[in-house]
Amino acid sequence: MADFDNNRFAPLLTSKMSPESYGKLVELGNEPLFAFVGEYTELCEPDSVYMCDDSDGDAEYIRQNSLRRGEENPLAKEGQTIHYDGSEDQGRAPGATKNLVAKELVPLMGALLAKERQEGLAEVREILKGIMKGKQAVVKLSCEGPTQSPFSIACAQMTDSFYVAHSEDLLYRRGYEHFRLMAPGERFFRFVHSAGRLDENGNSKDLDQRRIYQDLDDYIVMSANNQYAGNSVGLKKHAMRLAIKLSGTEGWLCEHMFAMAVQNEKKGRSTCFCGAFPSACGKTATAMLPGEKIIGDDIAYFRKINGEFRAVNVENGIFGIIKDVNGADDPLIFKTLQTPGREIIFSNVLTGPDNEPYWQGMGVDHPSSGRSFCGEWFAGKTDEQAKPIPLAHSNARYTLRLGYLENIDPAYNDKNGVLVEGIIYGGRDSDTSVPIEESTDWKSGILLKACTLESETTSAVIGEEGVLAPQPMANLDFISYPIGAYITNNIRFVEGMEKVPRIYAVNYFLRDNKGHFLTHKLAKKVWLHWAEQRIHNEVDAYRTPLGFIPRYEDLKSLFGEIFGEDFSEELYRELFKFRIDPWVAKISRAVRFYTRNAPDCPKEYFEIWKSTVHKLTALKERYGRFIAPGDYEESVG
Repeated sequence: MADFDNNRFAPLLTSKMSPESYGKLVELGNEPLFAFVGEYTELCEPDSVYMCDDSDGDAEYIRQNSLRRGEENPLAKEGQTIHYDGSEDQGRAPGATKNLVAKELVPLMGALLAKERQEGLAEVREILKGIMKGKQAVVKLSCEGPTQSPFSIACAQMTDSFYVAHSEDLLYRRGYEHFRLMAPGERFFRFVHSAGRLDENGNSKDLDQRRIYQDLDDYIVMSANNQYAGNSVGLKKHAMRLAIKLSGTEGWLCEHMFAMAVQNEKKGRSTCFCGAFPSACGKTATAMLPGEKIIGDDIAYFRKINGEFRAVNVENGIFGIIKDVNGADDPLIFKTLQTPGREIIFSNVLTGPDNEPYWQGMGVDHPSSGRSFCGEWFAGKTDEQAKPIPLAHSNARYTLRLGYLENIDPAYNDKNGVLVEGIIYGGRDSDTSVPIEESTDWKSGILLKACTLESETTSAVIGEEGVLAPQPMANLDFISYPIGAYITNNIRFVEGMEKVPRIYAVNYFLRDNKGHFLTHKLAKKVWLHWAEQRIHNEVDAYRTPLGFIPRYEDLKSLFGEIFGEDFSEELYRELFKFRIDPWVAKISRAVRFYTRNAPDCPKEYFEIWKSTVHKLTALKERYGRFIAPGDYEESVG
């Protein structure tokens, strides 16, 4: 065990920590961890520092202090609490988020929020100086992925927010014992967070000094003057950015993807899919489909193990958007949220006079008054622009443990991960992409499905909603090294694999000319079961200019089997016609985006995108604006 008596931080830490907390820190014998806690105790100047281990007692200490300090308040159902962020701290803050990189890398980062490293470190450390005065800091150790696994990444967070520490306990595997077993010098991610000065409502006050800076050389993230979990919980998107950088260095993948297992009861088989969707595009709803098994809903690590494409869910819980979660569309998650005795944190929903939570799209009658993200709320209340304020924020959330879910797949905690057989990329547009299309091969799937992914912006990111925005791999906000290299790493990852997953693009948001959705929300189950059948070579398909789509008779059969519904050929032809003009525009926008933002992108990729535009333009001369299903080429296997 290391001797810390002569460490320069020892006098400071013994003065700030109880003998028990100091003993927990020293017991691990981890000199970099000791230095991390000492350095940021010295910089941030908390009144005291509490060191957590993996015990339920320390977890309860965190929870009770969050309640005592008013960071959370109890709700009517046992175990449930409510947290409110400030009215301007309700989503990720791209303007305050920077990737700190060497000066020579800044021009290559394009749209990736880069800042010169030394300048950024000086700025954020000045903001952190003395920021925790008058507060207790908590040091919590966690693990990304199952502990003691080929996928594991150890993490240490120091924060002055007990709500943040509580959220991490729900969302991630406890990591104190994992640290104990780590080899000397083994890398771990580090996170420092402070909510900063608080207003009368307990919310971060100095939002002009909000910073979320990722030091990609030293694998540390410093976050200040915010509380929204997407900006403050270190192991969430902060760790994701660090892991993407590390994966690019080491040749594995960290992706913004769910992992789920589609169940084919007739054949007695389970097939794992991973899927990338921008926020509010159906990601969690897909992962939580009734009758299927969930492995994880947000972030996956991919590694080649014995020649196989394998994945783990990084997390141990869900931080999900709660808008439109209701008993009809999301029965499993809705039931969990209504069950007493579950430790669940709601954020930025309405707390009614009955002390129950209510949110938009809940599908039940709600009170006409209560407390919400805007403070006291009543029906008809308007904002400064005279716009009605909804009862709950559209980016309101719930935080819970995965183990609460009835449909959890036991494989979610498998140290060797799960075998992935299908990859899904899902965007959000009303007039371009068909409900599901299979790519011709892995490379074209990455370049023509993943790289051209777009979505209408939602409230998960601060800014204007409803704007069509590029979302390559549904990961643009988190890619932390040059985009061209990131795309290449994705393409090369499958080299040497015996069985490469098939790639599918989905879109649940096609509308008619009156603005109505063409299918119901649970129709996505049919699209996934068709993909499952394709993976096992049980159904044929029609070729399109960009891949393969289902045949009508196969979908009609699935709609009947799964829902007992008729599926009309007229609706099928409308859903699955290939829309040439929108696709030409979509790929052309992608070319412009990569021209501006990916100076390292290989010339070959631009040639593929431009030749595809040329091909589609020529097809219009033959087919007109649309290509009907089956018209492009005869049915293929």
